[in-house]
Amino acid sequence: MALRFTLNPAWPQYAGVLSLLGALFAGVLRYALFDTGDPYHCDALANRGTWLDGGKKQWQPDGCMLNQYTSKQSAGCLRSRDVVFIGDSVTRKLYFQFAHILDASLPTKPTADEKKHQDYALVTLNKTRVDFYWDPFLNGTNTKSILGGLTPNRTSQRGDRPALLVLGSGLWYLRYASESGGIPAWGVNMDSIFTAFTKSKRQVADSVIMLPVEQVTASKLSPERASTMHPSDIDAMNSDLFHRIHPASPHLGSSPSLAPIHLPLVFNKMLDPAKTEDGIHYSDSLIKSQASILLNLRCNDALPKQFPLSKTCCNRYPTPNIAHGVILFLLVLSIPVLVYLATGGDIQKIISAPFSAEYAPYLTMSAGLLIVYVADRSWLWLKEHKSFNPWTFTFLSLAALGAGLLSIRRADNDLGFLNRDQTDEWKGWMQIAILIYHYLGASKVSGIYNPIRVLVASYLFMTGYGHTTFYLRKADFGFLRIAQVLVRINLLTILLAYTMNTDYISYYFSPLVSMWFLIIYATMGVGAKYNNNTPFLLGKITASGALFTWLMREKWPLETLFAFLEKVFKIHWSAREWSFRVELDLWIVFVGMLASIAVIKIREYRLTDDHRWPIVQKAVLAASVLAAIWFFVFELMQESKFTYNKWHPFISFIPVLAFVFLRNANVILRSASSSVFAFVGKCSLETFILQYHFWLAGDTRGVLLVIPGTHLRPLNFVLTSIMFIYLSDRMAWATGEITNRICAKPKAAQAALPLPNTVAMEARPFLNTRNADNTQEEEEEGQELEVPPRSQALRALKDQDGTSTPIPFEPDTPIRPRRWIDRLAEVKPASKPSSEGVWVRIASFFTTLKGHLLSASLVMWLLNSSWTYP
Repeated sequence: MALRFTLNPAWPQYAGVLSLLGALFAGVLRYALFDTGDPYHCDALANRGTWLDGGKKQWQPDGCMLNQYTSKQSAGCLRSRDVVFIGDSVTRKLYFQFAHILDASLPTKPTADEKKHQDYALVTLNKTRVDFYWDPFLNGTNTKSILGGLTPNRTSQRGDRPALLVLGSGLWYLRYASESGGIPAWGVNMDSIFTAFTKSKRQVADSVIMLPVEQVTASKLSPERASTMHPSDIDAMNSDLFHRIHPASPHLGSSPSLAPIHLPLVFNKMLDPAKTEDGIHYSDSLIKSQASILLNLRCNDALPKQFPLSKTCCNRYPTPNIAHGVILFLLVLSIPVLVYLATGGDIQKIISAPFSAEYAPYLTMSAGLLIVYVADRSWLWLKEHKSFNPWTFTFLSLAALGAGLLSIRRADNDLGFLNRDQTDEWKGWMQIAILIYHYLGASKVSGIYNPIRVLVASYLFMTGYGHTTFYLRKADFGFLRIAQVLVRINLLTILLAYTMNTDYISYYFSPLVSMWFLIIYATMGVGAKYNNNTPFLLGKITASGALFTWLMREKWPLETLFAFLEKVFKIHWSAREWSFRVELDLWIVFVGMLASIAVIKIREYRLTDDHRWPIVQKAVLAASVLAAIWFFVFELMQESKFTYNKWHPFISFIPVLAFVFLRNANVILRSASSSVFAFVGKCSLETFILQYHFWLAGDTRGVLLVIPGTHLRPLNFVLTSIMFIYLSDRMAWATGEITNRICAKPKAAQAALPLPNTVAMEARPFLNTRNADNTQEEEEEGQELEVPPRSQALRALKDQDGTSTPIPFEPDTPIRPRRWIDRLAEVKPASKPSSEGVWVRIASFFTTLKGHLLSASLVMWLLNSSWTYP
């Protein structure tokens, strides 16, 4: 029995509210009990973690995200300052891997075995000097000089203290216990080292790393080493280090002038017996991961705090600047204050405000943005890296497919080609596939990436198809229609960009669809009164496609435009990135426009009534099946996703059109749709935007964890998915309601709407008017506009006696503008307005739609001008 879902069923609402409230409570409780003394979340990086994917290619600390540093990023952090390593052979191996991250041209090991026990000095291309001092007992002259705040044997390049000091010792005290004095001597030396830190007149380094004594793989040790290196002794030494750095009594804490000391005990948890041959020295790949952690400890909080904020380990979230602080203040307080003032302080009205039709959209939007900000810009909930697993991807995809199939329902009649239910379903299952793809980080898998690119092209195909059909059938080229579409698409995106201090263009789908809507509008609006002329219409679309292709291929127009936006409006967009996004799907929108024209002409000319139509239909369906098979074989045979990207603009229309034809093959398929997929499809725009910070995390670079523990990711996935879908649905409703209020039709306009674009379309009705009226294209973006009765298209009205009566002057429209002489005849002599009348007209202007949009533009310009960046 098929499940039945409506747009807002009761049980998903309850599940979403309970999940959200429970997660908020759990986050507050965890933060209050466990994280009050760790504002940078360094304890997780230093103590806990696991290898992702079982392949030990990426280390995941519990609850925070590492950054894979490049040479450029490392140079920006260290700024040509020194890095010093002191210790034994384990420390030396770490030293070479660290230097290799800073500069890939530097060696990863000593040049010769006989030179192992000596000092090294490497200089990167960015002039950072990385020194290693061989001192396995940490009691040499160089070590004492550095701990005393001096630079041994040379003059520092800038006279500054080292940016990072790494100390490692312990195993030699065990291996040569008879000569060194063993653990007691090690303890005495640790006392002197920590005393030197405390009594030093100057901070010895920006950050100090005390390496834990490395655990050994006893089964692989030589007999000589195994006789003296006991795991129990190593555990005791590491416990001693931990309590020195984290004393139980507050009065034993470090001096305020002491450099911050980190003890990455997690280094021992990263060790894999399969990655060592002698039981002590581990593989380069494993040591490189440890070196990466050192860079994260030193640099994450030092680099500018700009999005994407994907470096969450040992990193404070940025303090909002003045403009950003004003945005957050208004977000938190303005709506509640306005509700309080509007209700006159009536407690009963205030309590019921979130459930009232008047205030609920604004309160929902405010609360939703606040929740998203707290989720991705605070430590209330944790963040971790994505982890791709093919079995998990397959299971989630099949589970989503099963839910969609179980909720299939069939209408009582033929809903028509690409009807609203079908396109909502199409957007829904595509969005679910994209979400799974993003959650698991599957972009590196070419066989998954390529079909996902087709799904994005499908969205753009629907954009071209729907808007073109709307303009051909309703000819509403007025400003109200433009405002309705653009505000609906961009309202949440713009609010989120300012709330999260990100870039509008980074939420690329909203600006991409907005750009294509304007291109479609311009294409259809030029010479709109001739849109019934098919050759002219096809010529316009061809010319538009050619012009736009030229603009994208010639880089200077876009670069000039973005430079102008940056200079005048303080908008910082990357022309290169935007050009890449656009060129991936350069022509699919025009394919959608052509498909719209084809469907309309087939209906106009009643081609489906022709006795040869079934043959054509079967041939098209057979070709669609073959085309779909060819596409999947072709994309799987590509060497990489980069190779496929070169082909994508030219072939993406093939699988899209194949799916459209197969999905509408017969009446049963056209009238059946999945309510689960349609439910997601109706808030697909919001899920695409909100996923950047809620459900995903770190500006899409990680995933959100409301329950600590990497091993609990399946439970987190279920919980955060419920919260995410619920929030997306509520934000979609709030965005729609607010858009309707911003773009409310003037009362005068509601009584007189513009004429249809052509009489020819009225003279040639569609094959099935009832079915056509239910199609997605007539209700593009949910904005159903009334069509004037056919009588308004007549040039004259007939009286009962057969005489013709001219109709009144027709309103100005882009389709049929009134003659200038007629308008001039109606103009009354202007009288000199009083100053009071001018101010009244100015005030009344800002109550109109254009006034609202102008005010919003001015506010955004002021915010951009006053915004400061770290």
